[in-house]
Amino acid sequence: MIRILVTNDDGIHARGIHALVKELSSIAEIYMVAPDRERSGTGHSITVFEPIKVTPVTFQAVKKAWIIGGTPVDCVKLAISKLVDVKLDLVVSGINHGPNLGTDVLYSGTVSAAAEGVIMGIPSVAVSLDSFDADMDFRLAARTTRKVVELILEKGINSQTLLNINIPALPKDEIKGIRITKLGVRNYDNLFDERQDPRGNTYYWLGGGVINEEQEKDSDVIAVQEAFISITPINLDLTDYRLIKEYEDNFKSYLDFTTGVKNDFS
Repeated sequence: MIRILVTNDDGIHARGIHALVKELSSIAEIYMVAPDRERSGTGHSITVFEPIKVTPVTFQAVKKAWIIGGTPVDCVKLAISKLVDVKLDLVVSGINHGPNLGTDVLYSGTVSAAAEGVIMGIPSVAVSLDSFDADMDFRLAARTTRKVVELILEKGINSQTLLNINIPALPKDEIKGIRITKLGVRNYDNLFDERQDPRGNTYYWLGGGVINEEQEKDSDVIAVQEAFISITPINLDLTDYRLIKEYEDNFKSYLDFTTGVKNDFS
């Protein structure tokens, strides 16, 4: 029996996660854990200075489910460490309402929840639909996710790597296929709207759209723009190995790399 933990950052009642559960329940036993409200943009934040409320709930086609008063990463940490009493085969986070492309992954609660699964030793997948339309139909994206999950369960997936999937918001006959991609560039206009509350205190509200930038052709951004499903393998080792030798040379006057003894900085 395959067992999958399903989570998200859009909240327990989001349409994307329920479409995902419906599809995945046909191939696996589903455990569901999600935030009590939308937690988009929380990245890999965790709750450490206040308690986390956990409420068991019941959903059709789900073995066990919980609402978590915390972040997406809290959800995965709690589920794996405390709530789910069986061995999980996969963590699937999504389906996010909106894309997670390029450097979005550093801010994304959806991708961070999958990353936490990897940190805790479970292969993980993050899935996003390239649309913010309130009436968007998630069924095609959910079916696509199921097929990808079936393939990786058959072929295997590196437990140290998460797969970040972005699906164009297009009819089936307009999607051209799948590309295995790398992360592109995704920057935003950081527009802070300055306002005042009824007591005269100043506060700021972040807005701003995506900045159009030149992308490499094998990036996830270009793939989705060209109507392809993008699948990007993401390794959590952020070390830039290309620069290790350069920095060893730059700092060799301050540190003996053989013994690790520091030189006098005075």
